[in-house]
Amino acid sequence: MNILHIASLLVVLAGAFGAVNYLFLKLPSAIGILIVALAASFGLMVVDAFLPALGLADEIRGGVRGIEFDEALLEGMLGLLLFAGALHVKVADLKREWLLVLLMATLGVGLSTTIAGLGFAWITGTPLLVALVFGALISPTDPVAVLGVLRKASLPRTLETKIAGESLFNDGVGYVVFLVLVGIAFPTGDAHGEGLGGAAELFVREAFGGAALGAALGWLTYRIMRRIDDPPLEVLITLALAFGGYQLAVWLHVSAPIMAVVAGLLIGDVGTKYGMSEETRAHVDTFWTLIDEILNAVLFLLIGVEVFAVAFEASYVVAGLAAIALHLLARFVAVVVPVVVLKPFTGFEDGITRIMTWGGLKGGISVALVLSLPDMEWKPLMLTCTYFVVLFSIIVQGLTVGRLATRVGAAPTMV
Repeated sequence: MNILHIASLLVVLAGAFGAVNYLFLKLPSAIGILIVALAASFGLMVVDAFLPALGLADEIRGGVRGIEFDEALLEGMLGLLLFAGALHVKVADLKREWLLVLLMATLGVGLSTTIAGLGFAWITGTPLLVALVFGALISPTDPVAVLGVLRKASLPRTLETKIAGESLFNDGVGYVVFLVLVGIAFPTGDAHGEGLGGAAELFVREAFGGAALGAALGWLTYRIMRRIDDPPLEVLITLALAFGGYQLAVWLHVSAPIMAVVAGLLIGDVGTKYGMSEETRAHVDTFWTLIDEILNAVLFLLIGVEVFAVAFEASYVVAGLAAIALHLLARFVAVVVPVVVLKPFTGFEDGITRIMTWGGLKGGISVALVLSLPDMEWKPLMLTCTYFVVLFSIIVQGLTVGRLATRVGAAPTMV
């Protein structure tokens, strides 16, 4: 199948599974589509087990691998999703929470990577550097999934800003940490493999280069949009920024996710306030909301069908269950340490540690990162463990975090 056939099939399936969810399951859209896709995948596996002559599982498995999930997300969908998420976060709100967001997106990611990596090495016997790569790829949270659930919980605006900001920057920083560790664990002879010096250079270039590029492109786009009053054209310009900026960042070897977040924040705040008419703002908001929802439906569908690429050996399943507990421990430490550090200087909402720990949902980026790893003996195990963590995170945590937030979320107070 060519790319048009694949895209058509994914959209048709996402629409069909979304309808099944709406009519029968009535779960949040993206989670419902994931569950229906997962059920359909397991159903096909059962049919294949009883009727092996049909060869259904092998044929579908080949088709799933042909989709190139990691490339589709990391080099296409991720930029649009992060840009869309950042558009709805106001810089003024983010400034008030910047210190916690900064600590959680840097110190928190580092702590989560270390704890998850050390634990994974101890549980599975994986070499330490490879285990740290696993820790890095399950540390990024899924901002869209958690925000879609939490918005229905009527959280205080300050708490929603903390979660939104941390999730957006956590993705970008986590991706850079992953690239650095992959460069050390699997040296290729370039700057990625020149030890700690090369790793530090890579981190600075990726993180700060991505932020600088996003700010420059966002500012340039804003200045152009100020001179235009044509809503469809301005929507097209924002789409060009998200698509073109992401690809330019990839070409320049700077962090494309961070570029998308910074550009989205600038357009969503300064651009909507000073560069767009009321009609244009409505067009841009509606367009990017639709893009966000459609891409998330397709993304969660892909996560559901990726089960065909997972190995379900008994030892892998046991490791996957242990990885779930490990992911929760790593996330708890990544949340509680920054909160404790800032506790003497600021107030926090009731239950912030519980909400942000349980609300640190993992998603498609973790699956894409593990699929992007070079072939090696530990990759099937890492893929299975990542898949277990992602499914537990989205289905169990995603369906209960809203109720937890409603129960414990309150006005700001000292933790």
